Order: sequence, then structure tokens, then C-alpha cells
Amino acid sequence: MRCDNRRAAALISFFLIASFVRGSENQVLVYKKKYIMGTVFEIAAYDQSPEHASNVIEKAFQEIVRIDDLLSNYKPDSALSNLNRSAHFHTESVPPDLYRVIDQAVQFSRLSDGKFDISIAPLVDLWKAALRGAGTPSQAQQEEVRGCVGYEKIELTPPDMIRFRSSCLRLDLGAIGKGYAVDRAAEVLRSLGIRNALINAGGSTIFAMGSPPNQKGWLVHLRDPSNKIDPQVMLKDESVSTSEQTAQSLLGNDSAGHIIDPDRGLPLKTVFAVSAVSKTATASDALSTTLLLLGPTKAKAMIKNMADVSAVWISPEGQVETATGGPQILFGKGL
Repeated sequence: MRCDNRRAAALISFFLIASFVRGSENQVLVYKKKYIMGTVFEIAAYDQSPEHASNVIEKAFQEIVRIDDLLSNYKPDSALSNLNRSAHFHTESVPPDLYRVIDQAVQFSRLSDGKFDISIAPLVDLWKAALRGAGTPSQAQQEEVRGCVGYEKIELTPPDMIRFRSSCLRLDLGAIGKGYAVDRAAEVLRSLGIRNALINAGGSTIFAMGSPPNQKGWLVHLRDPSNKIDPQVMLKDESVSTSEQTAQSLLGNDSAGHIIDPDRGLPLKTVFAVSAVSKTATASDALSTTLLLLGPTKAKAMIKNMADVSAVWISPEGQVETATGGPQILFGKGL
């Protein structure tokens, strides 16, 4: 599960101002939002021409829609859905964007020793059915579905060929797809002359391009379940993503939440919300889920040699763990 606006994963003051605000150097801030990929995407961009900025933002939204049409596992005619139906022991050619996302996801799987795993789709569907009223799955059902999961069963052949070495493997790109869509939107903005902008994907992933006029960067307030810490980060050409587990469901302790631990085949148990900062939205998106699954101790060991990556874990009681290899994470209320 990725933090949404209701949970205030990130509060961005620029999104509270009117759509057109005069900045210095004749720069105008243009703000627009659109519902895509099951969440609200917001883009705020500075430009000398509000008409130009508005048109470019619309093109960035169109790019996000295009990516959703490729990566969605809810749309039956998406490229991902077609791959999930046809790639079992059979090599399929896929669009370049889909190949790139899966390739990057597999790299995070290797980096995390399988804690991040996009082949988790069968387990996700099993527990979604339980939450819809099917009841807690039996041990036998869980074991059967766990046999479908494993990133090692994804065979990639550059530049665009994919095969599943399993009869029941399916992919779910929910932990990386929005980040990739944000990166693609940022590329559209850059290619059409926008240099300073902020892209917000439902509060769960935020990418900062350049900076507002006369500022060092974009100040983003991060998710704080304790309401005691007020973590903040100044972003410039960087991204931050936040993940946390959903609240316990009516099915009992073993069924709480939507983030599934691929090792155990069960919903993850954790008290933390974690925010990860990286150079790209694709990386921060995947990292936030990975770091939540690993927990602070193992996650710090994984990212200690990763340049430009920072992370903060915060519990409802105000317990804080940090790892800083990139932008410094500040605490507005102190520790």
C-alpha cells in the first residue's frame, strides 16, 4: 500500500496556492491535477508563459495515461495483462516501457534478495479475495500460491523479450509503476522546456525538478504517523516515496494490510512508515516498499553503499531510524 492524500504522506505548500501565482523573474506557477492510475496526480510548474506551462502539463498527464495503459493489471487489454496471460513458457515481445520497468524491478529483487518481488501478484490476489469476504486462505491455499511466486522465474532477453518459467506466475507493478510514470512525465516536461516543477503521485511518490524561483529546492514534509517529528527534505532533481502497511483488517492479525511479504506469503507486519529519497521516482518508489519489507536494520545494510539514497522510518510512537547517503532529512520538531 502506498500512502495517499488522506494519510497526508507529504504536504506540499505549493499545492495550496492558486493555479496561477506570480514568482520572481517573470515566472508563473501553474498547477493542475488529474485522476490517473487510481490516484490524484498533481503537477506544479514554473514558466514565463502560463499557457505554455498549462499545455505542457497536459502532455505530461497524457504520458501518465499512456504508461497506465501499458502497466495496469486492472485493465484487461493492457500490455501487462496481455503478458500475464501469454508468457508462460512462451517468449513474448513487449513494449519498451514495460520491458524497462520489469528489468528495473528485477534488479531491485536481486538487490534485496527477493524481498522486492513483482511476481507477488498471485499472493496479492489471494489476500484481496480474503479481504473481500472469501475468508482467510487455508495453509494449503497459501502454499499452492506461494509456489507461483519468484522473480527468478522471469526471463528477460534484451531488448524486449520476456518469458515466465512458471505456469502460474503473474506480475504486479503496483510498487514501481507510479514511480516510472512520474519519471516519464518529468521527461515530457523537460523535453518541452519546463525546468522547475513538482510532480506528486497521490502523496506516495513526489519528484522535484529544479527549484522554485530564489529557492534551493522544493521543501517536502514527509509522512509522520506519530505527529511528533515533522520530517522534511529539500529536493532538487530528486524523488521521495513513502510506504506503510494498511491498518489491521477484520480478518484478524495475520491478515492485516495489503503489502505482502514474499518470504512468508503473508501480509507484512510493521509499525513503521518509511520514506525513501533517490535520484529517480522509479527508484524511490521501489525502494520505499523494499525498505519497509526489510525493516530498518537489514535495509540500512542494503543501502549503505548506495549513493544518493536517504531514508527515514517513523513509528506511531515516534521511534525514528534514518539512513543518509543523499539529501539530509531534517526534523522540524526535533528529536
